[in-house]
Amino acid sequence: MATIHVDVVSAEESIFTGEAQFVALPGENGELGILPQHTPLITRIKPGAVRIQKTDGQEEFIFVAGGILEVQPHGVTVLADTAVRGKDLDEAKAAEAKAAAEEALKNAKSDIDLAAAQAELATLAAQIAAARKLRGMKG
Repeated sequence: MATIHVDVVSAEESIFTGEAQFVALPGENGELGILPQHTPLITRIKPGAVRIQKTDGQEEFIFVAGGILEVQPHGVTVLADTAVRGKDLDEAKAAEAKAAAEEALKNAKSDIDLAAAQAELATLAAQIAAARKLRGMKG
């Protein structure tokens, strides 16, 4: 069985390092699926879930709030702005933060405030969607 080495890192820590059969994640222009021997690629990634199919058949889910993806034939590196292991996602906490971001959006006094609130809202919406998707797969 062919495998590809995967590293998912954020500014705070290394989230995942290991061998995988397949990796799927939200690329800037749509969902990307990466298999061993993939053509080299560098692209931005959007907030969403990184799904890693490990060599034992288990799947690892990691929420990323955007970042950069580098693919080489034998390795995938995800440099995430922020990353949270799927098992650590807290949908209720994310929904609370989303409500606060919506309030900030209403009260934005400048274009910079508006842009920051919109970016935070998009990230939190993606995090909630990833948490729901993961919960649905477990249930």
